[in-house]
Amino acid sequence: MFKLGSSRLILASQSPRRQELLKGLCVDFEIKTKQIDESYPSNLKEAEVPTFIALKKADAFKEDLSPNDILITSDTVVCLDSEILEKPLDAKDAKRMLRALSGKQHTVYSAVCLTSKDKQISFCDSTLVKFKVIDQEEIEFYIERFKPFDKAGAYGVQEWIGYIGIEQMIGSYYTVMGMPMHLLYEELKRF
Repeated sequence: MFKLGSSRLILASQSPRRQELLKGLCVDFEIKTKQIDESYPSNLKEAEVPTFIALKKADAFKEDLSPNDILITSDTVVCLDSEILEKPLDAKDAKRMLRALSGKQHTVYSAVCLTSKDKQISFCDSTLVKFKVIDQEEIEFYIERFKPFDKAGAYGVQEWIGYIGIEQMIGSYYTVMGMPMHLLYEELKRF
């Protein structure tokens, strides 16, 4: 394992994708989760929403941290024009989102918050994603097969829809996947 200081890393996420990404850094970490209300004030700008939620997630764990702990919380939102596409409510909502994204460019924002007993920082990264025109049959196949109900914007870049649908990406693939790894690594080294 790669050593990033002597701190104990805790990933506060149920997301298998974020767990996979952190494993990719070859660092030891623990997983702890809590149910968090992910609502946010309606006056926030799109780029502010994931940071607000990542900080909110961190607040739920602050009292549980030991002096040597670094807690990692994060959130991702998909923005089409000025609409935030959250996790779909059901298959109908997922179809609506994917139809809206079809043939268009959107922005994915992923924020991370690092929290210890006496310090907290947050950062956010964005990536532009352009989808080809995705037909109804492709949308229905993807939703039925992959059930993307735990994903902002109703899609996972690392899944079938990403393989066949994404024409262009400007920014980090990992930001779209849910965690800007290049920034996380550098911030962990500094923290």
